[in-house]
Amino acid sequence: MRHPLPSLAATHALAARLAAQVRPGDAILLEGPLGAGKSALARAFLRAITGDPTLEVPSPTFTLVQSYDTPRGPVHHFDLWRLDGPAALAELGWDDLSRDIVLVEWPDRLGDLRPPESLTIRLEATGPESRAADIDGWPGRLA
Repeated sequence: MRHPLPSLAATHALAARLAAQVRPGDAILLEGPLGAGKSALARAFLRAITGDPTLEVPSPTFTLVQSYDTPRGPVHHFDLWRLDGPAALAELGWDDLSRDIVLVEWPDRLGDLRPPESLTIRLEATGPESRAADIDGWPGRLA
């Protein structure tokens, strides 16, 4: 299903909906080109799920993963842009961390490790401030 996101506030509202529905073992996979809004959605999601609108959310581009304790359980934010492929995920602790909530930017790097029951959000810029999100997965949960 396609969701127009005409403003950053709309992106924050989508992130809050996701945070209200997520549970341990869930994977949210963020796809889209550079500048599509993946990091903005991830940052808004992490602030919503922790209940802290001022939470500092650094990009995990260089650390590859940042972990957060939240009321819904641990959340691990992965940025796989610099990863060559799924073999490198073992060093990051993917097998253990994916039992918690994972938020993954650049999920194409997961290969066969892509969780089958994941929620995939494909973002695209539709204007200077607007985005569109194509959402697939979690049947019945985001209605």
